[in-house]
Amino acid sequence: MRQIQHPIETRRRAGVLLHPTSLPGGSGSGDLGPAAFHFIDFMVDCGLSVWQVLPLGPTHEDRSPYQTTSVHAGAPELISLELLYRWGWLDAAPEADPVDPEAYRFACLRQARAGFMRHARDADREALREFVDGHASWLPDFSCYQAIKDTRGGAAWLDWPGPLRDREPRALEQFRAEHREAIDQIVFEQFVFFRQWHDLRRYANERDILLFGDIPIFVAHDSADVWANREGFLLQEDGYPRVVAGVPPDYFSATGQRWGNPLYDWEQMAATGYSWWWERIHTQRDLFDLIRIDHFRGFEAYWEIPAAAETAIDGRWVEGPGAEFFEHMLARFGDLPLVAEDLGTIDAAVERLRDDFHLPGMKILQFAFGGGADNPYLPHNHVPLSLVYTGTHDNDTTLGWYASLDENAHEHLAAYLGPEATDMPWALNRAAIASVAHLSVIPLQDWLGLDGAHRMNQPGVREGNWQWRFEWDWIDAELPGRIRALLELYGRA
Repeated sequence: MRQIQHPIETRRRAGVLLHPTSLPGGSGSGDLGPAAFHFIDFMVDCGLSVWQVLPLGPTHEDRSPYQTTSVHAGAPELISLELLYRWGWLDAAPEADPVDPEAYRFACLRQARAGFMRHARDADREALREFVDGHASWLPDFSCYQAIKDTRGGAAWLDWPGPLRDREPRALEQFRAEHREAIDQIVFEQFVFFRQWHDLRRYANERDILLFGDIPIFVAHDSADVWANREGFLLQEDGYPRVVAGVPPDYFSATGQRWGNPLYDWEQMAATGYSWWWERIHTQRDLFDLIRIDHFRGFEAYWEIPAAAETAIDGRWVEGPGAEFFEHMLARFGDLPLVAEDLGTIDAAVERLRDDFHLPGMKILQFAFGGGADNPYLPHNHVPLSLVYTGTHDNDTTLGWYASLDENAHEHLAAYLGPEATDMPWALNRAAIASVAHLSVIPLQDWLGLDGAHRMNQPGVREGNWQWRFEWDWIDAELPGRIRALLELYGRA
C-alpha cells in the first residue's frame, strides 16, 4: 500500500518559516491574534502559500518547542487575549506590555473562563462539550498532569508522591475531586487554543495558504504522554528511562549527542496497532495541512544510549518499526501529508523507507557549499519531490552564515551562483526559489535580510534561544512586490 501523490506535488509553492511566538504583539510573545491574521495577509501580498511553524505544544522552562509537556496540547502562551476580549469573555482590553507577562496572561485566562461562564452563547457551550468529547483520548490525562504539576511547583512527575506518580486510581480520583476548578481551567484553555488555531487555519486556507506543522519523533520524559503511557516506553519500574535517545559521534561532535528522551517500546506499540501514534498524528492533521517528522531516520533505526551513560559514545543502532508503521498510518488515514526530516546520518535504508512511502525530504542550501559537485544539497542535485530551504530554525540566518564562511566556501559560492553570490541573502533565496523542488521554504529572517543576531536557535547553547521576534516596521513597502516577482519568475506565485 503506497500513496500515489503527495500534497506538495499539486503545484510549485513557496513559503516562509516563522513560529507564532516570533510575531509582533501579544503579551510576552507572539500569539494567534490579529498579528497572525495580518501575517497571512502579508503572505498573500507576497504570493507565498505555505506557512511553516515549529511544534505548538506547552514548553518547559527552556521554551524549546521540541521538548513539550504534551504531544497533543497547545501552548497557552499562544492564546490571543485580544481575541478573548473581542469575544466578550474579558471585561477589559489586554495590556500591551504587562510587567509580568506570564502571570498576567494566566490571570486573564482565568478571567476569560469566568466571562465565558457568564456570557457564552449556547453554541459556544456546546462547542466546549464537543471539544472535550472529541479529545477524550488525551485531554483528561493532560489536564490532570498539568494540574498536579502546577500544584507541586512545576516538579517533574517522577518527583510526585508515589500514588500520583504511579497513577493509582484512588489517588487520581481524589486529586481530581479536590482540584476540579484547576483542571476545568486547563481544559478551557485548550478549548480556546484549538478554537483560535482553527479560525486561523480557516482564514489561511480560504486564501490558498497551507499551514505546515512539525512532529518531533521523540517526546519529553516529563510529559503527560510518558506519565500516562508508561507501558509504551522503555522505562524502569521507578519510571526512569532504561535507555535514551541521541545520535552517534560524527564530524561535528566526538561524543555524539545525548538527547535524553525516553525511547519507545515499539513491540508494545505494534501490539496496539500503533494507536498512540495514530492519535498523535490525528491531532496534528486536525491542525495542519502538511506535517514534518523531525528525525525521520529514527523510524528505520535509532541510536539507543544506556541511560547511565554521560555521552552518546556507548550507544548502538537499533532497528525501528520501519515500513510497518507507515503501512498502519496509511491504512488509517488514506494519505500521508508528511515530510521526512532526513538530515544528518542518513543511509540507503532510510532513503528507501522515505521513497517507498513517497515522502519528500529536505535540502538545505547552507549545507551545499565548500565541497564537491556531488553534494546532495547543491541545487543541480535536487529532485522535485523535496523541500528546499536556505536554512532552518537551527541554522544561523543566511547573512550570518555567509559572514562565517571561509575563503574556499566563498569561492565555491561565487563560482556556482555567479557575481550575485555576494548579494546575500537574496542570492541564496533566489537559488531556493529556482530549485526544481516542489516546495521552497525560506525563514522570515532571510526574506528580511537579517544578520546572525536574529537566529531562532543555536543548538548546544542553553540560554537565549526561542525568543526571537520581529517588528512590522522591518518590512519595507517594496518587499512584497520583490518577493512576488521572484516567485512569478520561477512559477511559485
